[in-house]
Amino acid sequence: MLIIDSKDCESIDKALKKYKKKFEKAHILIQLRERQSYTKKSVTRRTQVLKAIYKQEIFSGVRDGK
Repeated sequence: MLIIDSKDCESIDKALKKYKKKFEKAHILIQLRERQSYTKKSVTRRTQVLKAIYKQEIFSGVRDGK
């Protein structure tokens, strides 16, 4: 549950902006999407490894101009 401290003189637009930033930083939407379907731990680990390999190849310049 997100709690936003707003001052009396603060407008609703500013409070909404604060809420949206807090919502995005808390990764709530990502968690909800992950909970929609169950993925095995081995599958999640495999995707993490593949992402790391991809990032490493990009960083080292292997995948520049295939």
